[in-house]
Amino acid sequence: MNTRVIKYRGQKSHIINIGGITRELPVVQVSEGLWIASNADLILGDVEFIQVAAELIYNKVKQYNPEILVTPEAKAIAFAYELAKRLGHRRLVIARKSVKAYMTEYLIEECSSITTKAKQILVLVKEDADRIRDMRVCIVDDVVSTGETMTALERLVKRVGGIVVCKAAIWIEGPWYKGDLIYLDELPVFMATKGT
Repeated sequence: MNTRVIKYRGQKSHIINIGGITRELPVVQVSEGLWIASNADLILGDVEFIQVAAELIYNKVKQYNPEILVTPEAKAIAFAYELAKRLGHRRLVIARKSVKAYMTEYLIEECSSITTKAKQILVLVKEDADRIRDMRVCIVDDVVSTGETMTALERLVKRVGGIVVCKAAIWIEGPWYKGDLIYLDELPVFMATKGT
């Protein structure tokens, strides 16, 4: 069995260690027969962890000389912000997950996520499209599972003329994503077997 797939036996938590920072993630069910180690509380508010992870990813992506970062709303924003600071960027681009009334010109790409039950959209407003055009882009997320969000972001960047030079995340999760990705560690998914 793939090391990123573990048989679910009622595990309640999963221990991770990134750069000497050890944390315990709760194991939560996301669909029939599938559980994940949820990083939501960690990535949304653990300042120490976010800073260490951003520094470690910075050391891996700086060689690609990205000029701007693109990240999806919402979990990866703090991480992308810390990475942008280390790269000396004055701005980063956040692809929104809904169209707001103040958005007049925008592009949309659809995607799915293992943690979201319905299809999602990623929205890039014209101002951000203009910021990306002809720029060397690093696409950043907290975790890549199926790769659908990462692929949708890449389509958005390419549609507006950006040049994707690298894709980075703290974790790759599960057995699904096969594309290029700079990451720090692997997160398993927990799957039930028949009769479990």
